[in-house]
Amino acid sequence: MHSGAPVKLRILPAAPGSGVVFRRTDLDDFEVEAISRNVARVSYATSLMKKGVLISTTEHLLSAFIGLGIDNAIVELDNLELPILDGSAQPFVDLILQAGIRRQRRPRSYLRICRPLELREGGKFIGVYPADTYSVSYTINFPHPLIRKETFTVDLSDGNYLRDIAAARTFGLRDDEKAMRNMGLIRGASVENCIVLTRDSVENPPLRFEDEFVRHKVLDLIGDLALLGKQIRGKVVADRAGHAMHTALVSRILRDPTLWEETPAEESDSAPSQARLVVQPAG
Repeated sequence: MHSGAPVKLRILPAAPGSGVVFRRTDLDDFEVEAISRNVARVSYATSLMKKGVLISTTEHLLSAFIGLGIDNAIVELDNLELPILDGSAQPFVDLILQAGIRRQRRPRSYLRICRPLELREGGKFIGVYPADTYSVSYTINFPHPLIRKETFTVDLSDGNYLRDIAAARTFGLRDDEKAMRNMGLIRGASVENCIVLTRDSVENPPLRFEDEFVRHKVLDLIGDLALLGKQIRGKVVADRAGHAMHTALVSRILRDPTLWEETPAEESDSAPSQARLVVQPAG
């Protein structure tokens, strides 16, 4: 999306307790763990860096992993940025389901939120609160006639991610294109991998959802919160936040152990075991 560089990506199975690890096959298989301490740039995408090795635009794949209950995977790529595909998490979801998911013997544990945490910056807000499930409520407010104020709330259980979130695509304004390209961004963007908005319409219709814009923000938030290293049990509320606030919330949660506790999955949990991919998608 941003670098415009060609890249090949392969997802492989990983042992229990491995978490998600990115492996740069073009740099002697150097590995960068998908965890908060490796967060680097977070302006228009969430990037990870370890010892100068960059992994860019991680949020869509990490979001797909959370939505599918994948705890452990190795992600190989031969360049610095993950492929944007169609601008959503749906192609990743489809490939993972094609590969198959295997339950692992080690029980899954969750990061359960014990007390509220709220962050504010100007008119932006993000907070997390104790809850028995993982839910997200997001509000956006863009000065565009097709967006304005949109709010979407989803409980990430019972297949809601696959039905309501995975297919929502990233979006951008045609009027911003020149400035962003001059900044070294969106060099790989096209009408094939994002929603392009003119001043009063969608250049490449149709939308997949009437409120696809806010649903994509939910998708991004889920991917960024995957950097906690565990799936959470809590309610997340965001208002005009973005990648920087998402990852700031992750950092604040992990810095204060009084905010959370690690808790095992209950017997009633629909996915009590850690999961990994059975085989890697080809191509």
